[in-house]
Amino acid sequence: MLDKIVIANRGEIALRILRACKELGIKTVAVHSTADRDLKHVLLADETICIGPPHAVKSYFNIPAIISAAEITGAVAIHPGYGFLSENADFAEQVERSGFIFIGPRAETIRLMGDKVSAIDAMKKAGVPCVLGSDGPIGEDMDKNRIIANRIGYPLIIKASGGGGGRGMRVVNRDEELDVSIRMTRAEAKAAFNNDMIYMEKYLENPRHIEIQVLADNQGSALYLAERDCSMQRRHQKVVEEAPAPGITEELRRFIGELCAKACVKIGYRSAGTFEFLYENGEFFFIEMNTRIQVEHPVTEMITGVDLIKAQLRIAAGHPLHLKQEDIKISGHAVECRINAEDPTSFLPSPGKITRFHAPGGLSVRWESHIYAGYSVPPYYDSMIGKLICFGETRDIAISRMRNALSELIIDGIKTNIDLQLKIMHDKHFQQGGANIHYLEKKLGSLPT
Repeated sequence: MLDKIVIANRGEIALRILRACKELGIKTVAVHSTADRDLKHVLLADETICIGPPHAVKSYFNIPAIISAAEITGAVAIHPGYGFLSENADFAEQVERSGFIFIGPRAETIRLMGDKVSAIDAMKKAGVPCVLGSDGPIGEDMDKNRIIANRIGYPLIIKASGGGGGRGMRVVNRDEELDVSIRMTRAEAKAAFNNDMIYMEKYLENPRHIEIQVLADNQGSALYLAERDCSMQRRHQKVVEEAPAPGITEELRRFIGELCAKACVKIGYRSAGTFEFLYENGEFFFIEMNTRIQVEHPVTEMITGVDLIKAQLRIAAGHPLHLKQEDIKISGHAVECRINAEDPTSFLPSPGKITRFHAPGGLSVRWESHIYAGYSVPPYYDSMIGKLICFGETRDIAISRMRNALSELIIDGIKTNIDLQLKIMHDKHFQQGGANIHYLEKKLGSLPT
């Protein structure tokens, strides 16, 4: 097993990684910005090193500082968590070139799957179903682009090849909109991602967002750990996640899961990863792969009993997968609510000092967070301050436990989205299961302000 690792992240995921390391007897080094001296994992780590000022560009994105922290402390590996540098191929490459283990996929795999055009091409070659599209980037010739658009059919969506987080996308409903939409998306892609490559796809109007969790080792083995439904979204950002996805049969699960596992082997994938799909009318359509651990990984852990962070650490240490596909059993249902420090009406971040805090409890209730009474939420980072996960023998029981847990959760001193999450848990359409990715956005328009 690895002797000592650097946790190159912050917040709840850094604490989650630290806990897994402690269970495995791995020493930890917490790197942090000056704003994060009082983070829970920083207080609990074996060693700590400040890597820069509050702004992430000068701290959590500071590659030389993070690698220097590993050198100074004698660490053997670096875990990037999610966000920040977790899907940065240059970072992974520099970590390995400096003689350390990157706890994640190889740099070339991150590059392959980080570019949506090359990722779609790789998935097509691996037999994974993809949305009808331009089969590569589109150029400046508008006559050719119109031919491609008419072959795909309207409505279609133009996407940035290097995009993410809901940016660099534009829906086109008519031929007259195509020219200006292409130019605007290309300019936006260049400004946001320093990459003006764009492509076209058929726009699915009422899909669900369903993703497949995978694990793969360095010995050429891979397996899938069921699916998650992440359709409750606002501005392409997930709000509620659950596993397994309502309405997905065992036959469908096996079909798409086996394709994802085989694709991992074909592209030489290692570590934990997630294949993201749009699902409509009983069909899966690949949209992207996240080459890291996901925010919503706990719901998969709750229904399978597999510790995904420990699995990442074992794979990074060179161990083969300790499970076979037939060992993966699904039991019950799990729901996760993201708890954000944000204004419930404007959704603007709400940093500040937490004056009172009480965590929920009870059977099968899991609270993943770094906050505590007296902690000050800084204004420099993502607004998510915790994740509440509830498990039940059935989906109804899991939702009922979530309602109870949300009503017990107390976070005073700042504004949060707890009330919004309670509204979702009481929503009849959500309770029925199978809502599409546009449902919450439309629902928010009718919620009282």
